[in-house]
Amino acid sequence: MLELLDWLSSLPDPLLYGAIALAAFAENIFPPLPADTVIALGVFVVARGTGSLPGVWAATMLGNVGGAMTMYWVGHRFGLPYMTRRFPRLFSEDAARNFTRRFAAHGLTAVVASRFLPAVRAVVPPVAGALGIGAVRCGIAMTVASGIWYGIICIVAFRMGTGVDAFLAHLATDQRIAAIAALALALILGLFLWRRRERRS
Repeated sequence: MLELLDWLSSLPDPLLYGAIALAAFAENIFPPLPADTVIALGVFVVARGTGSLPGVWAATMLGNVGGAMTMYWVGHRFGLPYMTRRFPRLFSEDAARNFTRRFAAHGLTAVVASRFLPAVRAVVPPVAGALGIGAVRCGIAMTVASGIWYGIICIVAFRMGTGVDAFLAHLATDQRIAAIAALALALILGLFLWRRRERRS
């Protein structure tokens, strides 16, 4: 991890933003990539240099939403049966079935909430595309989820200070805290939307 931090530190700001955006994009295509760690390290480097928090957050959002919508198009273009046959380890039938059931019950709230769950996060965009969820609505839902998730990670990493050792020691803990906080926000949003829909019906 120190090697990655040194490499990121050697990049000028434009290339650093590009590396962060690329990691956020690639996470949707290759889920084992530790994109959250790369982004957190990149934010930490930016905080110690001349970059800005809004800039690194915007780069992260551009990459992540762009990657998510790319996979949405793939799912929409080829369909769920093809995805589960072609990529059985990534798009398992159980994961696709569970997400389909959640969407049928909770609509776009399921899209938002599922994007906070590491085990199914990468499955959400292609399954949403295969199920025919509108691209605009799905894009908005994934943007909201990614905005909250990466907003928390960016703020935590940006405010960690300049101590490299302390940052690396607390990175895993802070990511767990970010995950819990983001999931809590998603649940609150889901509850709000569910109550609003119940009142209308």
